[in-house]
Formats: sequence, C-alpha cells, structure tokens
Amino acid sequence: MAEAPALPVWCAEVDLAPGRPPLPPAPAGARSVRVLVRLDGNPLGYVTAPAHPGPDDAALLAGLPAGARDRVRARRAGAPATDALADVPTDVRVSVVVCTRDRPQVLARCLEHLGRLTYPDLELLVVDNAPSDEATRAVVSAAAARDPRVVYARQEVPGLSHARNRGLELATGDVVAYTDDDVRVDPWWVHGLVRGFSRRPDVACVTGLAVAAALDTEVEAYFDARVSWSTLREPRVYDLATGAAGGAMYPYAAGLFGTGANVAFRRADLLRRGGFDALLGAGTPTRGGEDLDAFVQTVVHGGAVAVEPSAVVWHHHRSTPADLAQQMYGYGTGLTAFYTKLLLDPRTRPGVLRVVPAGLARLAGTVAGVRRRDRSPRAGSTSTSPVLAPAAGLLRRELTGMLAGPALYLRARAGRA
Repeated sequence: MAEAPALPVWCAEVDLAPGRPPLPPAPAGARSVRVLVRLDGNPLGYVTAPAHPGPDDAALLAGLPAGARDRVRARRAGAPATDALADVPTDVRVSVVVCTRDRPQVLARCLEHLGRLTYPDLELLVVDNAPSDEATRAVVSAAAARDPRVVYARQEVPGLSHARNRGLELATGDVVAYTDDDVRVDPWWVHGLVRGFSRRPDVACVTGLAVAAALDTEVEAYFDARVSWSTLREPRVYDLATGAAGGAMYPYAAGLFGTGANVAFRRADLLRRGGFDALLGAGTPTRGGEDLDAFVQTVVHGGAVAVEPSAVVWHHHRSTPADLAQQMYGYGTGLTAFYTKLLLDPRTRPGVLRVVPAGLARLAGTVAGVRRRDRSPRAGSTSTSPVLAPAAGLLRRELTGMLAGPALYLRARAGRA
C-alpha cells in the first residue's frame, strides 16, 4: 500500500494545455501537494509529490497514465483540442440551487465562486432554509446587486429535501444543478454537467467529481479516504441495463453514483418523481440519504445517471473530530434509512434483499480497512496516538447511526402519516 502524503497536503490543479498557467509554488506550510492534472478542462489524474520543490511539468506528466501522457504530448505538439470543456454546447438553461441554513459567511464564499461560472444561460438560486435571522438574505442581496443571476428564496419548513424541492419548484432552467454552501465550484462546472446530459438522450441525472479543497488535518484525510467522490473515473452512464457490470450491489451501493454536493437533474424528470424525499436528508431525524435515494430512483424509474468527471467542485471536509463524528453518524442514519425506504417499497425490495450479502461483505471490508489505518499512522502525523483514535471512534459513530437509521425513518414516516 502506497504511503500517504505528509500533512498538510496542498490541494491544487493545473491544466497542461498549451498557454495555460503553470502550477504555482505551494504555500510555505504545506508538506505535500496533490495536483488534479487537467487538459482543456478535462481531468486526467492526480499527481502527489513533496510540496517543496513542487512537481515540474516532467514530474506531472510522469505521474499520469500512459494514455493521458500521450494526449498531453499530442496537444503540445500542435494537435487541436478535440474535447475541450469550452466547446460544450450552451443551448440548455441551467438553474443552480444552493440550500443553506444560518451560515452566511460560508455562503458568501460559495457565492463568490458561483459568480465566476462561465456558462451563459444560468440562474443562481439560493434557498434560505428556516433561517433564524436575516443574515443570509443580506448576503444574497449583496451578491445579487453584483450579479443579476442571483435569486433569493425562502423555505420555512426545515430540512434539506424541503429546501431542494423549493429550489426545484422555482427554477426556470430545464436542468437543475445542486451544490452545497461549503463547496467551491470550478468555473467550468456547469459545462461539465451539461456535457453529461449530452451523452445520451435518456440521461436524467449527472454527477461530477468532488475534490478535497484542503487536506490540512488527519480528520480531513480520514474522511477523504472514506468517500468515493474524489476518485477520478472515466465518464460512464448507468441505467437498468448496466446490471452486474455496475458491481455486486448495483444499483444500491452508496457512493456509486456520486454526491448531492455535485449533481444535476432534468427538472421535468425530477418533478415527475416528486422531487427529493422529505423524510430523508439533513434537518430531518434521518439526517441523510436523500441524494442516494434520488440517484437510485432515477435508475429504477428507467432513466440513466451519467458520471461526468469534468464537472468539478472542491469540497471542504469537516476538520475537527467532533464535527466529523456528527457527520459520520448522519451518514450512517441516512444510509440505512434509505435502505429501509427501499425495503418497504415492493418495487425495490427484491433488489435490496439480493444485495444484502454483498453489502455486509463491503461493510466488513470497511471495518478491516479502518483497523489497518489505525495501526499505520499517517506520514507527518504529530499525534502521539493514531489520529484517528479518531478512526475507530468515527467508525463506531457511523455504525451506531446505521443501527438507528431504520427506526428513525419509520418514526419520520409515522409522523407524516
């Protein structure tokens, strides 16, 4: 197993197309650098190296797969760009929805980056979910004064799914894209999402790449290792015909399709299916699972989900053990609440029961991986014990959440009845 980079890790990107700026020097405090290498906007791979001196062009090329190296060399030798993000058609109107609750400073940073989106036919809709004051409205009003694409909306009923559904209702675009207020979007993010919809006429949902914005602490590194969002994959379209080719748990594997922090839907299709399930998601007893449910419902209702790595966002992970423990508990409750919903539905029950053995095997593998991680402290750790006395403790919180999820979903369902 490759040694993990020394912390803190500077997370950066560079495009190797001719005329693009080179990789700047790493900040003084960084010990490692993880570079997302791109060509004409398209991600080619990650290169990890000591931060000082940082990797030069030769090192960046050497760290890429052979096929990616050939593409870069051909472009630098004068070959035209054949798949540039800038060439994606922009004839589809897109509504970007950001749901937020009492985090005006975080939202302000998010809006700053949303304002740099280059897609022409765009609205930026902020849904203020059950706010305790007018601070969020003030931040959005200031952004709207600078950028007429910014629109403010309010949803009094608490819960992320309620807020997302409010955005879906108000959106004027044929495509509705969702991201979180703690995310920094790439300027070409929407172009990547629109490219995903162009892959096939039946694509109803597109997800992208969610790269770690910072890996300064061992807590951030633990979370990044646990999720699959930032794993760079080739573009792929999933549908009912994918079957076993999608893996032993297809289509019910958590993380297979992506994350709700980087997703878009055809508005008409999501409306037809009733939007996001209000019994799932942050702000409800179940705390999560609404994005997993939306992905799976897309497939089981006959649509296709496109995974499009050129749609890039940068995600700020939780940086303290307490915050991450709360998040991992919510991931656990949301996951099994989502599975409980599927088990209660006669259309999805047989499929879920079929993948139970594979799911248990996957869980056992996760537990074993965390135990190995605890026995092998990260390079650069200054802890006298493995960070993650976190790791074992965070996994216990997640497992505790998994045990609680079914009861929480049933309670939420009974409350709605």
